[in-house]
Formats: sequence, C-alpha cells, structure tokens
Amino acid sequence: MAFASKEYYGIEDLLEIVRLLRAPGGCPWDREQTHQSIRANFIEETYEAIEAIDTGNLPLLQEELGDVLLQILLHAQMEAETGAFSFADVVDGIAKKLIVRHPHVFADTVVQDSSEVLENWDKIKQQTKDHKTHTQVLRSVSPALPALMRTAKIQKKARKLPEAARLPESPENALQTVRQQLDRLTQSVVDGEVVGEQAGDFLFAVVDAVRLLGLEPEYTLTLACERFLTAFERQEQDMQRPLSNNLHA
Repeated sequence: MAFASKEYYGIEDLLEIVRLLRAPGGCPWDREQTHQSIRANFIEETYEAIEAIDTGNLPLLQEELGDVLLQILLHAQMEAETGAFSFADVVDGIAKKLIVRHPHVFADTVVQDSSEVLENWDKIKQQTKDHKTHTQVLRSVSPALPALMRTAKIQKKARKLPEAARLPESPENALQTVRQQLDRLTQSVVDGEVVGEQAGDFLFAVVDAVRLLGLEPEYTLTLACERFLTAFERQEQDMQRPLSNNLHA
C-alpha cells in the first residue's frame, strides 16, 4: 500500500492514513471497528485531553487532541464508506453552524457583551433545532453526558425559562432545599424505605446549590476526589511507619 513519508503531515495526509487503515489490505483491527465498538475510546480520549488541560501539560494536550481528532476521523471515515457523509461534510456543517450562531461577527447583529452572545446563541439554537416547547429545550441536553454534568446543564438552562420559579433563587435558598432533601432522605432510611428516589433528589439539590455558589459541580467534585486520595495516601503512609516512630510522634 503506497504512502509517501513526510517530514510534516497535514490534515489531508491524516485523512489518507485513516482511509488506508480502513481500506482492504489495511489494518485488520481498524477495519473491524464500528461506531459502537469505539464509542468508549472516544470518551476515554476526551477525558485524557481534559486531564492534560487540568494539569497544564501542554505536550500531553497536543498528543491527546490528536487522539481525539483520530476518533472523529474514524467515525467520519466509517460513514464515508457507506456514502452517508464524509469528514468534509462534518467540516462544512460546523462551519455553517458557527456562522449562523455568530451573527455579531458574520452579520450585522450588535452585542454589548458575552452574556448577550450566549442569549443570542440559545435563541438561534432553539430556532435551528425547531424546539417548540421549553421541555424540548431541556430534553435536548444529551442523556449520554455524565449525570452530574447533565444535571448542572439542565438546571442552568431551566433557570432561563419562565417555569424556573420552582427552582431556588439564591445559594441560601438552595442550601435550605438541600437540608430539606437530606431530612427526607434521613427519614426514609429511619423508616426502612427504598431511598433511591430521595437520594437522587438530594443529589439534584446539592448540584443546584453548588452551581448557585458560583462553582462548577463536575470540577468541584473532581477536586474533592483528589483531596480524598491525598488524605488516604497520607493515612496509608502513616500506618506503614514503624511502631517506634508512631510512639515518638
């Protein structure tokens, strides 16, 4: 299979590499893959890119962005083989979406700040997605998102809608709701009831309170996990010290 090596490769070269990997006589593993079989790979590569962002590791970020791009190209190539769409169609689609959703850049709409940009974005998205009800807007948040991330996004969208009156308006009100949900959960445990629903409502209220405190719930919990691991490691190290050291501590 002819392919000329280069000192520096461009996107067209990468497209050709992926095509050759999937072509007859290419890589057996790549040829066997489907959208579903590499679904988890897409998620894993995305999170590894997030890890590089969180740690500020730029060389790793460069590598992981390449891995994410490979996933995109593989999915696009699978459909190019069926004639459904190609990578060029993917590029065309996102280019058109960006132009439509940025009329303050590519048309004559005037905005004062980023909040107006986001407001226009939501309005344009609702129109282009043909959402006719507010429930459709909320259900458009992908159920494939991690539950914590999806909850925060639904709450954020819901607060922009007229029906948001049923949601707490301030961090103080949100924390009061958390206490109420915790009381209900505690009472359910005392009564020996199935607590799944109450536990879910409690978690939902906690996410809302964290958001109203100006924090990003997913990242806040990530930091909490890291603090737990650090404390756990410290405790483990302490337990492994010789007994004489503990006596003199």
